[in-house]
Amino acid sequence: MAEKQGPPPPIAQQPGTAQYGQQSGEVVVQNPGFVQLQMPQPIPNCPPGLEYLAQIDQLIIKQKKELFEIFTGCEMQNKYHVYNTLGQQIYFVQEDTDFCTRQCCGPLRPFDIQVIDNFQREVIRLVRPLRCQGACCPCCLQVLEVHAPPGNIVGYVKERWTCCYPKWDLFNANNDLILTIGGPLCQCKCCGDVVYNVMSADETSEVGKITKQWMGLMELFTDADNFSVTFPMDMDISAKAVIFGAAFLIDFMYFEESDN
Repeated sequence: MAEKQGPPPPIAQQPGTAQYGQQSGEVVVQNPGFVQLQMPQPIPNCPPGLEYLAQIDQLIIKQKKELFEIFTGCEMQNKYHVYNTLGQQIYFVQEDTDFCTRQCCGPLRPFDIQVIDNFQREVIRLVRPLRCQGACCPCCLQVLEVHAPPGNIVGYVKERWTCCYPKWDLFNANNDLILTIGGPLCQCKCCGDVVYNVMSADETSEVGKITKQWMGLMELFTDADNFSVTFPMDMDISAKAVIFGAAFLIDFMYFEESDN
């Protein structure tokens, strides 16, 4: 019988190693200081599973490279590992789409993306409906729903109609504008990092960044990408989740198609 696939155990590169507890299922980071990565305590008005976001100001997103996709060109389900700045894995992310949709629609495909924590809980779901991509036409703008947990919408990412520079508006669950994201004119990924500035709703101050990190020559052979997401430590947790979701929409819009 084939083994059921799921997110791999979390990784703690510095310090120590990480593994699942044999009985309790807790993730324990083993190191000389006996530091443990345990299930966070509930926070009032915080969606379950997002409590850990209250403790950090940066996330590192690394897409898993699929050798079958590299050698055949067949689009596979995207998978990502999400780490904190210590190299400890805190989330596993997987796209949920069928084979025909991926091959026929490519990077324009609608998707559900599941974000699973180290305790096998789906804590975030990102939903992108099918829409043609083309910022030159207001009817072809991209939208992303951010659920935390699934079924409970905490915000939206909506592409804004612009002539040149790409922009996205971020909304809370009540459709109130809370943040904006602005990108550079050139989205070329072969000459260095690409930075998207997260701004306040009135666009007067920068509050974070989404950075597509340059991966060197690997960019020429695969569409697997790395991102870093930064935001203030004291930012509303749901707003952090919406910024996190925006990174995946940007990835699909500009960096999903490989060069091979």
